[in-house]
Amino acid sequence: MGTKMEDTINAFTDKYSKICVENNAIDVGLFDEYGVKRGLRDKNGKGVLSGLTNISMIKSSEEVDGKSIPCEGQLYYRGYNIYDLVRGFKKDNRFGFDECAYLLLFGSLPDREQLADFKRTLGYSMTLPTNFVRDVIMKAPSHDIMNSLTKSVLTLASYDDTVKDVSLDNVLRQSLMLISVFPMLSVYGYHAYNHYECDESLYIHRPDPNLSTAENLLRMLRPDMSYTMTEAKVLDAALVLHMEHGGGNNSTFTTRVVTSAGSDTYSVIAAALSSLKGPKHGGANIKVVQMMEDLRRNVDDVTDENQVRAYLYRLLNKEAFDRSGLIYGMGHAVYSISDPRAKVFKTFVERLATEKKRHDDFDLYSMIERLAPEVIAEKCRIYKGVSANVDFYSGFVYSMLDIPLELYTPIFAIARIVGWSAHRMEELINVDKIIRPAYKSVATLKTYESLQERSTPKLGGRDETVYKLPMNEKSC
Repeated sequence: MGTKMEDTINAFTDKYSKICVENNAIDVGLFDEYGVKRGLRDKNGKGVLSGLTNISMIKSSEEVDGKSIPCEGQLYYRGYNIYDLVRGFKKDNRFGFDECAYLLLFGSLPDREQLADFKRTLGYSMTLPTNFVRDVIMKAPSHDIMNSLTKSVLTLASYDDTVKDVSLDNVLRQSLMLISVFPMLSVYGYHAYNHYECDESLYIHRPDPNLSTAENLLRMLRPDMSYTMTEAKVLDAALVLHMEHGGGNNSTFTTRVVTSAGSDTYSVIAAALSSLKGPKHGGANIKVVQMMEDLRRNVDDVTDENQVRAYLYRLLNKEAFDRSGLIYGMGHAVYSISDPRAKVFKTFVERLATEKKRHDDFDLYSMIERLAPEVIAEKCRIYKGVSANVDFYSGFVYSMLDIPLELYTPIFAIARIVGWSAHRMEELINVDKIIRPAYKSVATLKTYESLQERSTPKLGGRDETVYKLPMNEKSC
């Protein structure tokens, strides 16, 4: 039972939230009338062109006889096909995170000396201010590690004497430091929550500058610091594939927007983190895992295609799981025929499933990957094809690695901060104009009334007098 104060506040918010809806709802037809691209996308899902970039390229269609035809999805980092990049470090049996980070930040693939220098610099940057873990991360721990991560990033600004300096060399220094400490901030944030909120043992392991980012993640997360090379290589692939995805995704666009306002690096990255944490963006892989758990509870035989298909129909009919009508991990804003990241990742996933003796789970995921597009096509009217996206398999991988759900989205951030940093620098180098889109006002102009007039009941309701604008309707 709440206190009198809580009851009063709840009664107020319940009443006025309804008033907010009443006074803020806009006739959906007006969006079409004024040609508004809701979500900065047209009716076919194509994004509004708002900038240029050299950092990455997404290809999902080809021009044939003047028409746009869907094609197998392709992703390029600085002009290099992601398939070739992954094939290269996989063939040499080495980790790819540092190499791809160098590529995205500086525009070219490093030679041996450049890569060694880059790794050494990242290693030197794997330090936090004195007592930062105790005084910041351990204080007020949260189950929402993305919030903990954001808090830590903003607090790090207090330790930087050049926080407001947006010269390129300083922004690069700040970016390299954040790329280096993100794994520490994320894992330590989880351990603080797990200890203080879940009453589990507390482990704070230092990263080893000689190890890869994936190896350090597993080393810091696990009590015994042990991992297999297959585990580390699969996690490394996940980080590479999540590192960058064009300037139009929500968190990268947020990076561009806040950068354009002249904000410091810490504020920019905190804004990007706040964008990424949403379930429509970086939190999607958690939904996939939870959906699969619900499937196993509600399907008698998960090897029976008919039973699994029936469950997928129940999902679309809003009769199963969270009743959203979605099959999580299926479909993408850009890709239609295939998501190249999912195709690349699947080869790593199968290796890990074999090592973990979870091939039955892998077979179930593969079955749903095949059945879901058919079910969606039969049930829904869609403007483009549907295929598995990278989130479909990433949650499965993290579960096989015994990574807790709370760290799924932070791991996405550990990878994507590289792309954010590259886009921030590209924005600073090329554009000196604040990003400011336009919103058309559809408000009704009203006659001002004094407080006394507003407080006096009126017979027949209150009339509203509409005025014409006394000036040109231009944004100031």
